[in-house]
Amino acid sequence: MSSPTVLYLSHGGGPLPLLGDPAHQQMVDTLAQIAKLLPKPKVIVVFSAHWEADEVTITHSEKPELIYDYSGFPDAAYDLSYPASGQPKLAEKVRNAFEKAGIRAHLDENRGFDHGLFVPLTLLFPQANIPCIQVSLLKNLSAKQHLALGEALKGLFDDETLVIGSGFSFHNMRAFFAKESAESTVKNRAFEQWLQQTCSDTDITEIERYQRLEDWKSAPHARYCHPREEHLLPLHVCYGLMQRPCDEVFEVTILNKLASMYLWHSR
Repeated sequence: MSSPTVLYLSHGGGPLPLLGDPAHQQMVDTLAQIAKLLPKPKVIVVFSAHWEADEVTITHSEKPELIYDYSGFPDAAYDLSYPASGQPKLAEKVRNAFEKAGIRAHLDENRGFDHGLFVPLTLLFPQANIPCIQVSLLKNLSAKQHLALGEALKGLFDDETLVIGSGFSFHNMRAFFAKESAESTVKNRAFEQWLQQTCSDTDITEIERYQRLEDWKSAPHARYCHPREEHLLPLHVCYGLMQRPCDEVFEVTILNKLASMYLWHSR
C-alpha cells in the first residue's frame, strides 16, 4: 500500500489568519503554495494541538460542528464556517489501529472541529468538501507516546489520504507579545535551525532522527520556543507515521516569529 501525504503546519494565532491579519500573511501565502502541491485527498485526518485527552479520542460524528475555542476576537471570528462532513467509518479504523497497537482509544460522537482544523483547512481546501476526522493528543504530552501514535497508523492510509499535524513550531505566547530583541531572535532561530535539520537532513539516520525528536527538550532554547509542547507534538505524530526525512520544508514568519512547516509526499 502506498503512503499518505503528511503535512505538519504552523497554524498561527487563533482565527487571525482568516481575518486579514498582516502578521499572518506569509502563513496564508505559504498554505496557498502548499495547496498547489497537494493532490486532492478523499479524506483528511487532523491531529490538532487544541485537543488533549487522557486517552486518544477520535471524532465520530457525521456532521461535526465547529468549536470556536478562542476568545476576545471580533464578531467575524465567531461567524466562520467550515461545513466539512465527518467520516465515522475511518474514525473506527483509526481507533482499531490504535487498539491493535496497544493504545487505548475511543470515539466521540459529540466533539466538533476546533480551530486547529478549520483555520488551516479553510486556507488549504476552502470548498470544505472533503470529509475530515480529528484525533486528540494525549494530556501527558509524552514525546515518545506521540511518536508511537503515528507509528500505530503506519500502513493504514493510502495515497488518497492527507494527514495533518496542526500545531506551531514556535509557541511561546508571552514572547509573541513581548518587544522583539536580539536575544529572542537568536533563540527562535537556533531552535528552528535544529528542527529543520532534524526533519529534513538526509544524512541523519532514522534512529538518530527519532532520538532527536524524543529528546527535543535538549534542542537549543527548546523551552523558550515551547514552554508547553502541545503545539510541537503533532510533528511527532507525523514523523512516527512516515519515519523518513520530510520532502519539503517551508519557513515562514508568523506574528514576527520564525516558524516552519514540513511536507512528506505520498510514495
